[in-house]
Amino acid sequence: MRSTHRRRATATGALIAAAAMLSVGVQAGSASARPDDSAAAAAVKAQAVRNTGALPASLTPSQRAELIRQATATTAATAKDLGLSSQEKLVVHDVSKDQDGTVHTRYERTYQGLPVLGGDLMVDTAAGKTKDVLKANNAQLQGVSTAAPASAPATAEGQALKAAKAAGSKADKADSARKVIWMVKGAPTLAYETVVGGLQDDGTPNQLHVITDAKTGAKLHQWQGIETGVGNTRYSGQVTLNTSQSGSNYTLTDTTRGNHKTYNLNHGSSGTGSLFTQTNDTWGDGTNSNAATAGADAAYGAGATWDFYKNVFGRSGIRGDGVGAYSRVHYGNAYVNAFWDDSCFCMTYGDGTGNNDPLTALDVAGHEMSHGVTAATAGLEYADESGGLNEATSDIFGTSVEFYANNASDPGDYLIGEKININGDGTPLRYMDKPSKDGGSADSWYSGVGNLDVHYSSGPANHWFYLASEGSGTKVINGVTYNSPTSDGLPVTGIGRDKAQLIWYKALTTKFNSSTDYAGARAGTIAAATELYGATSAEVTNITNAWAAINVGARAGGGNPGGKVFENTASVAIPDYPGAAVTSPVTVSGITGNAPAALQVGVKITHTYIGDLQIDLVAPNGTSYRLQSSSSDSTKNLNKTYTVNASAVAANGVWKLKVQDKARQDVGTITDFKLTF
Repeated sequence: MRSTHRRRATATGALIAAAAMLSVGVQAGSASARPDDSAAAAAVKAQAVRNTGALPASLTPSQRAELIRQATATTAATAKDLGLSSQEKLVVHDVSKDQDGTVHTRYERTYQGLPVLGGDLMVDTAAGKTKDVLKANNAQLQGVSTAAPASAPATAEGQALKAAKAAGSKADKADSARKVIWMVKGAPTLAYETVVGGLQDDGTPNQLHVITDAKTGAKLHQWQGIETGVGNTRYSGQVTLNTSQSGSNYTLTDTTRGNHKTYNLNHGSSGTGSLFTQTNDTWGDGTNSNAATAGADAAYGAGATWDFYKNVFGRSGIRGDGVGAYSRVHYGNAYVNAFWDDSCFCMTYGDGTGNNDPLTALDVAGHEMSHGVTAATAGLEYADESGGLNEATSDIFGTSVEFYANNASDPGDYLIGEKININGDGTPLRYMDKPSKDGGSADSWYSGVGNLDVHYSSGPANHWFYLASEGSGTKVINGVTYNSPTSDGLPVTGIGRDKAQLIWYKALTTKFNSSTDYAGARAGTIAAATELYGATSAEVTNITNAWAAINVGARAGGGNPGGKVFENTASVAIPDYPGAAVTSPVTVSGITGNAPAALQVGVKITHTYIGDLQIDLVAPNGTSYRLQSSSSDSTKNLNKTYTVNASAVAANGVWKLKVQDKARQDVGTITDFKLTF
């Protein structure tokens, strides 16, 4: 008989889906976030990038404001050039510029005076001439009646309140409603956008946007507007903060970074609370009992994030306008989350379970501020696949900020929220090398991935960033061991984090739009990499292969990127316990020297309880590598690629997959064994 513990249910799921952290940004003073990196980063990029003209130009707030003024003054002419109807008008959303002079202008649209959601577009110009036009939706915006039944607003409010109630809000009326043209998917439709406030189940402020068909009353879509980001800090050690002095008092106000301020809500949940103020310039003592400790962490993280965007991408603040957001700490009581709210341009942090683990860690700050960058640029809608890409963007840049800051107390890693103990057991909130380790995120794209909570549908893009940066297989970075698999079982070579983050930033700011999905993200990053490094570059090849490795598109050239595959597809029956182990062999030949340090071992087994199985790879010289020990995993069937460091043994010879059933009741079959060198 099988022991009962082997059939226990596995606890998975949201843990913190609504509370799944990361939706705040901060902009406080920072310790010295490597102030000399600006010149160093520019020098590195000048050597690494083939086309330096494609790099983002560093714009001062006044230079950006002038570009926006010029674009605003010519919206009518631009609309005419684009062939828009007389009922359509353009509204400038953002302007960025490349070093070669190419200007990228993002526009929103109106139709008969109504906002067009999903009608955003970007016009690229050089020397006054249009180079390219990128539309979120290519459908024609014409012939839409803007007349709605008298009952439409009430019907829309009812739909919105019902949806908000399901999310935990107790609101009995909507905060706002407006008539819009809905154009995110398919043909344009007259609709109402209704926003309901209140609080969500976990205490996070609610800002639920619900789209209702104005004529039929059917709910078309919904998304959440709240995106769930000397000081003695809790997480980053002793750091230098830029503060302000007035008379005998100091405040956590950073005049060098957009006048960012850090406030103490003192467990309130509205307003700004009180600005951190004291008579000396030493903030916090590294413990939770001192309220200024969390303030110092938030200020440091905000400053490091500001410096990262400024020194690496030439971006002055979240919106590029030199204006700082503000931060609020000690939100609520035992609130296990942090969030960014674009409507107040502010970041808010809870103190965690029992008020013991404030969510003010460095990667959280970077994550949250990056939600604001996304809102100011691509505007990725916070739902479906675009919502997953929105979350992934914040994870990608939150991680990048952590590496950039180079803080010895919180060294860079590809773990999200590893400092804040949000799970209560010391484990990170998310893993970029293998997202499914969190129990809910997807490792690779599939057709239903957009139906997941955005914190879980972000998994494939996070995985792409890790693979693009570091490549597949086992490696140790800053003391953390990673082992990143690929969906196709083939290896990926990394191009380095600096290049991967630059490609993602350029794609975010010049290629993505409000409804970009995974296929669009692949196309956008390949286009960005092509502009930076050339169409035939190793960078384009490798990021293309990283997309294929998460099941988005094909490998570069449509095939194996240099790996040689040896495979045995003959079926081998696996007897039930206490039967002997069975093997499936493959003969490797034509490989010079030893096997690679990232040997890919593909295994497919049909079995009703894969936890019964002990699986080993046996090298030609008899060395055995344990791939899987028996466990309580009740999953049916196994289709997995393992990475093995087999560099100590010769490659050529007979390799064997050895499988033994270690518990009674189930039988199975080895159906495929594959080695990729």
